[in-house]
Amino acid sequence: MIAPARWDRPDDDSIQIHADGKVTEDGDLLFVVDRAGRVVDKDYEPVAILMQDGHVGGPDNQLLGRIGESNAAPPGSAAAWLAVLPNGQVVRFDEEGDRYNGGTWYGCQGPQRRTCTLVTHVLWVRDYLRNSRGGVSVGVGVMMTP
Repeated sequence: MIAPARWDRPDDDSIQIHADGKVTEDGDLLFVVDRAGRVVDKDYEPVAILMQDGHVGGPDNQLLGRIGESNAAPPGSAAAWLAVLPNGQVVRFDEEGDRYNGGTWYGCQGPQRRTCTLVTHVLWVRDYLRNSRGGVSVGVGVMMTP
């Protein structure tokens, strides 16, 4: 189902889902989602598709994670990284299971909640993939010195 909804994010611009499936940030088109779970960019190039089993696929058969009705797991993980609660609150989970405020969706009751979950997941996967390609990465490790 696609209906108008708004995601107020902490320290970031709101995301809008419009009745025609357009997803915008501060008036700029990010992508378009349809009732079949297909997501395309502003040039109508494929971004993601939600399969019946909950897997999210990307171009070139790339696995982009998995979503349920109100939660989602990132690529390569079975553990959820986000949940959209019945009151619209978005909860982000880190690798240790700690919870963080991800803002609030308005207009995401009933079947629309899965659409809001998909939109949230696609945005986070986009950022996740951008941050994991090239460049400097930060991790936890042990450095031995003589």
